[in-house]
Amino acid sequence: MSKLYLVGMGPGDERLITPLASAVIAQCSDVVAYGLYLDLLADMTTGKRCHDLPLGEEIGRARLALDLAASGKATALVSSGDIGIYAMATLVFELLDQQLNGAENHPEWLAVDIEVVPGISAMQAAASRVGAMLGHDFCTISLSDLLTPWQVIEQRLHGAGSGDFVVSFYNPVSKKRDWQLNTARDILLQYRPASTPVVIGRQLTRSDENIRFTCLGDLKASDVDMFTLVSVGNRETRHIVNGRKEWIYTPRGYASKA
Repeated sequence: MSKLYLVGMGPGDERLITPLASAVIAQCSDVVAYGLYLDLLADMTTGKRCHDLPLGEEIGRARLALDLAASGKATALVSSGDIGIYAMATLVFELLDQQLNGAENHPEWLAVDIEVVPGISAMQAAASRVGAMLGHDFCTISLSDLLTPWQVIEQRLHGAGSGDFVVSFYNPVSKKRDWQLNTARDILLQYRPASTPVVIGRQLTRSDENIRFTCLGDLKASDVDMFTLVSVGNRETRHIVNGRKEWIYTPRGYASKA
């Protein structure tokens, strides 16, 4: 049977690639990914046919992976983080959905056996670097309005604020989008204090990783780029200092039971 693995490779450190992800890539003859991810996987893809499609070619990447698998090649489509979180898995299933509804003409795709292999997401990597920021209810919001209308994103921001969720922002800024993060900050400030702890994590788990602590009132889009994840605490999130070491955690309420 034709086989397509949808593989999350984690945030960047090869030691955080799961054993299952390593095993399925080893089984594949073809690997489809953005070039940077192929570079990070160089030791694992020696001798394999690697297909590099640039940023902006996500639909092409998904189509190519389905085509390769349908032709009988064991194929891995790879994304950073978890491939099911703001990544390529959803696009593959959207294409299959369109085929089932007659909007595509690739019946061979329906014979492909698909297996999703999860990975560690950027928000988990950031939380682990600072302590236990995701210790209670949390959500993620992408601030990119390329695929989602800003009005919808605003509704979700208000929902996260009124529900007092810890919020991790994916796609916080880009070269063409430099205002959304400041607007998101101002919305959350309607629901939680300016002193709320914030983590800014850039190039998480990679050689040039940079982690910064700030607070919601001081968060600025100019301090963030497209390689950054921003996590904002809820009203209970704590920033604690032990000598030269700092931690951020969000309590679940155990102290009140003690």
